[in-house]
Amino acid sequence: MHEGSLMEQCTSTSRVFNGRILKLRVDKVIFEDGLEATREVVEHPGASVIIPLLEDNSILLVQQYRYAVGRELLEIPAGTCQIGEQPELCAKRELQEETGYACESLEKVLECYVAPGYSTEKIHFYLARGLSRIGQNPDEDERITVVQISIPTALSKIRAGEICDAKTICAIFRVMDFVKDSTL
Repeated sequence: MHEGSLMEQCTSTSRVFNGRILKLRVDKVIFEDGLEATREVVEHPGASVIIPLLEDNSILLVQQYRYAVGRELLEIPAGTCQIGEQPELCAKRELQEETGYACESLEKVLECYVAPGYSTEKIHFYLARGLSRIGQNPDEDERITVVQISIPTALSKIRAGEICDAKTICAIFRVMDFVKDSTL
């Protein structure tokens, strides 16, 4: 990589939208060679993804209707970090809210940007173990069904297109490094 040659300098910013979860801005940028361009940026506070691994090496997923894509999806539990909230605390909160479980241990196993071409959102993946049921407490506008699934079944559902959420696919492949069953 050529250090500095790929940098873009912001020359102006225009706020287009300020929502509850995200904000949208349009930036004018200039390259070192003088070329100008426009960048649309979705600002997002980040999110935490939880991989709830049970003693039998199965995982907990949640099924819910996703309005933006117009269908029910089978997903790993996850949620947006509140302003100023540490990702680990978000993970613990979302695990309990969405699945009704608490965990004895929480280990960060991955972090990545969702769509760095237009979004600031970074997601933090946590492996949750030592799960105990304490009662589900979803947000008022969430309708969630908890599904316990084996990892081989989850992999089959990915291959069949039944699990098509990117964070869930990443989480399922990542958890394979932590399971004891070598037949996966």
